[in-house]
Amino acid sequence: MGKNKKHIIVTVIGKDDTGIVAKIATVLASNNINIIDINQKILGDEIFAMTLLADRVKSELSLPEITAGLKESIKGMSLEVTVQDSEVFQYMHRV
Repeated sequence: MGKNKKHIIVTVIGKDDTGIVAKIATVLASNNINIIDINQKILGDEIFAMTLLADRVKSELSLPEITAGLKESIKGMSLEVTVQDSEVFQYMHRV
């Protein structure tokens, strides 16, 4: 990751429903956060799981502000969302 990048990892997990990816992507785009990579899967026909890597270098929002915006976008849905700095995520999940 270059010096001009501020990567984050966003995870969303919970009950599958229409529009989850759209809601998350809309919040990120409206705050100048660029999705770099995205992986989503439906487990057992009902559990939605998504992990995405995004660059927030052009955003002025802090991690708590990004998290709050994402949580607000999925309010009322049976989902959990987390946002972590990618360096922290990689350190926590290294082998």
